[in-house]
Amino acid sequence: MSAAFRKAAKSRQRPHRERAQPASRKKLGLLEKKKDYRLRADDYHKKQNALRALQKKALDKNPDEFYFKMIRAELQDGVHLIKQPKDEVTPEQVKLMRTQDIKYVEMKRVAEGKKIERLKSELHLLDAEGKNPNKHVFYFDTKKEVQEFDIATHLDTVPELVDRVYNRPTIATLQKETLKGATDSAHLKKLAQQRKNQYDLLKQRIEREKAMFVIAQKIQTRKDLLDKTHKVKVKKETTNGPAIYKFKFQRKR
Repeated sequence: MSAAFRKAAKSRQRPHRERAQPASRKKLGLLEKKKDYRLRADDYHKKQNALRALQKKALDKNPDEFYFKMIRAELQDGVHLIKQPKDEVTPEQVKLMRTQDIKYVEMKRVAEGKKIERLKSELHLLDAEGKNPNKHVFYFDTKKEVQEFDIATHLDTVPELVDRVYNRPTIATLQKETLKGATDSAHLKKLAQQRKNQYDLLKQRIEREKAMFVIAQKIQTRKDLLDKTHKVKVKKETTNGPAIYKFKFQRKR
């Protein structure tokens, strides 16, 4: 076999490669192969150097050395808790923040009041729950008229419409004109439910407007307490109202 032929055959040979490590065994470390001894040695020396550095750092540390966590930590029930630093705020800054809070609450309260007025104009509070019932008083001269009194005849309407506080047509109107709107019970029930939902929404908005008014009063009270004027508490704060203070009178120019 000539030298050229052996050289050509050698060039066609594929290079030998070691078997790859299975993915399921990578967590166990490098394979015990001759060609991997350098990688395992480098990994071992890297870990040993890291351990020596940590030991040296622990030996060089002064146990009496001051650091800020000493004064920012406290022990509660055997657990170390770090105290959060308090924000430094001047009284002028606090007053400004209170003013901004009051303006925001007042803006929301005014917007809520406009929505309440719009709902009232739409519903007219005809049959709202909790509304004081209207009274219609009839006057008679004799007891006989009282005993013979018939409210349906007196109002000139049918007995089925006597209990209605609105849209109560007379008999003459019923004879001349036809009924308009929904007449079937299912549709009437649906309209009644929608009207009830609107009244519930109105009630919620009224309560929210009252709560915002109380919040605005409490914020204003806390803002007034920032003054150094001598004051005496007259009434404690409640859920429905702020605390009441009596301030010493000071004459101002």
